[in-house]
Amino acid sequence: MKQHLGALALLVDDYDEAIAWYTRALGFELIEDMDQGHKRWVLLAPPGSSETRLLLARANGEEQASRVGNQTGGRVFLLLHTDDFQRDWQRMREQGVHFREQPRHEAYGTVVVFEDLYGNAWDLLEMKS
Repeated sequence: MKQHLGALALLVDDYDEAIAWYTRALGFELIEDMDQGHKRWVLLAPPGSSETRLLLARANGEEQASRVGNQTGGRVFLLLHTDDFQRDWQRMREQGVHFREQPRHEAYGTVVVFEDLYGNAWDLLEMKS
């Protein structure tokens, strides 16, 4: 048996705003953007990623809107792995990404917490070999 996570849904306020931020600030690729009438099917992926996608889901109603930017109660939501921490950290800084801390070296690798455009916490992480 082989399984993998195909996509993780991320609540957003606006599709176009989110597409612009993730492609500019994080360098994600727009994989699919299909209008389905009442909603859009928008998939993004980090450069070089072949399996897991980020599904942008525009918040529908007050309850979902209240979760935009805080889908996990303030905890780190997603971990963005990289093969070159310094390169990606520098590029993200140049794009105005907000970092909650300075990079730190842990037993498992180099990591820093950053926020997406809505305030969700992410890790940028380069694992030790």
